[in-house]
Amino acid sequence: MTTIEGQINRTAGPRKLQVGQAVSHAVVLAICCFMSYGIIADIIAAARFVPRDDELLGGMWAVIASIFVFRYSYGESTRAALSRMSATLVSFALCFVYLLIFPFRPLGMAALIGVGAVGLSLIGRSEDIITTGITTAVVMVVAGISPQHAWKQPILRLIDTFVGIGVGIPGAWIGFKLTGRSANQSQRNLESSLKTTAV
Repeated sequence: MTTIEGQINRTAGPRKLQVGQAVSHAVVLAICCFMSYGIIADIIAAARFVPRDDELLGGMWAVIASIFVFRYSYGESTRAALSRMSATLVSFALCFVYLLIFPFRPLGMAALIGVGAVGLSLIGRSEDIITTGITTAVVMVVAGISPQHAWKQPILRLIDTFVGIGVGIPGAWIGFKLTGRSANQSQRNLESSLKTTAV
């Protein structure tokens, strides 16, 4: 019985640290999402030429970008940011050119998704196909919902993505600094507990 109680006590410390790490990570993520939405709302409010619907969509898109790049290590976050930006830039180029010439059509949207997939595969960025396809679908459908000045949609989504990443990357760095030490200490404590139990 004493051995079991000792094992529980030794694992309780690391578990508390893991809970603290998860809570800290979640709080920083929530703050980043709030900031991303607020920045886009302020930019669009200042612009005065974008309707309320675009303000909501832009805020949501910036929040998604922040979530996408907010990882548990800074290296993972920077890789996610590069992936997100390359996907957004490809989608921006395709949608912008298309919407300057044609109105939204489901067939046109599907064709752009296919062209993007082929292009990314050929340049060795097949891991970005999903994100590019999703971005293209959103931009094109929103252009169909708001056909007036539809060509603005790729530009707005590019700005949203820049803002989301610009907030998410520093936030991920801060989160890593806040939780990294706790995570390392938790791992060391857990390993020590396992060794002691084994003996």
